[in-house]
Amino acid sequence: MNRVSHEPPERRLTGIVILHGFTANLESVRELFGPLGRFDLRIATPLLRGHGASSPDQLRGVTWPDWLEDAERALETLTGIDGKAVVIGHSMGALLALQLAARRPELVDSVILATPPIRLTSPLGPGRPLHFLAPLISHVVDRWGMEAKFADPGSAIIPEQYDWAPTKTILSMFELLEETMRITGRVRVPVLILHARHESIVLPESAEILTRAVATPPEATSIVWFEKTDHQIFCDCERKAAVDAAVRFVANRISSKPHNS
Repeated sequence: MNRVSHEPPERRLTGIVILHGFTANLESVRELFGPLGRFDLRIATPLLRGHGASSPDQLRGVTWPDWLEDAERALETLTGIDGKAVVIGHSMGALLALQLAARRPELVDSVILATPPIRLTSPLGPGRPLHFLAPLISHVVDRWGMEAKFADPGSAIIPEQYDWAPTKTILSMFELLEETMRITGRVRVPVLILHARHESIVLPESAEILTRAVATPPEATSIVWFEKTDHQIFCDCERKAAVDAAVRFVANRISSKPHNS
């Protein structure tokens, strides 16, 4: 009598999850869709809770576990019973990508982290000198301006996105940053970081902080630097180079697993 194996099937690379950033929407990462769509992989592009509406008021009451739940649901649906995914995250989406890599390593093949906001230029951000004031400010300031800046507006694709956010929702995004840094030591998958040297939102030291924090071997961790672009790396003047770097990484992940083709 033959025994029935109850072991789960071996997972293989079958898809890509693309996660947008805070106050943004899918327009901010749309340049990735066509080039990555040429691979024989499924693509999931969840719109995170509270985003993409007519007003930033939709963010009120939304917290970072909601965004993580949206991202994890997209990952689970995409990968099914035998798949794995490359997870690409821009800005806050990069934090969610790290969360997924730490929490669901069986479903994540690798991550591409575009301008991960580990250290913000704002002195109110986590790890910055005035962070202790952020909760106090939230009691007197209800909303905070969120201006999108571009190194070269004339050549940029400027997506519509929220121009402000509820202060309490920003604090939840800060909590996501802090919680993510607590678990980066559990990230062991290959990592590509795309980072700008002179942007207005995230300090460039974020890239080096991450490479030291993750448990991924150094030979499987790389940084691609951009000299001109601002924070919206997939929309600004160096967007083609940023997209090309992501495409090359995915192509290498596919070629490293010939049995998946």
